[in-house]
Amino acid sequence: MLTDNGACYPLRAFHRLCLNHKRPPPYSPRTNSKAERFNQTALREWAYAWRYESSEARGKHLPVWLHQYNWHRPHASLNYQPPISRLGHSVNNLVGLHI
Repeated sequence: MLTDNGACYPLRAFHRLCLNHKRPPPYSPRTNSKAERFNQTALREWAYAWRYESSEARGKHLPVWLHQYNWHRPHASLNYQPPISRLGHSVNNLVGLHI
């Protein structure tokens, strides 16, 4: 998981949840911009895109949105392919069976 260098990320509970937490070096705008851009997209397309009845309802929609973002949403920087395409799995791989 790539995050920015925000103060909330050193929490022990956060580190227990992450298998591979990476932070960009200080003053590295290229890498840090990726995390910031994702945060902007998440706010625009998930958090504030719909009117949720509660924070719990918003939280339940996050896995759905992340799935759409990573598996189906075309990204201009990836030649309009979804991020999962970067893994290079063949059709015979279990990931290739995803619909």
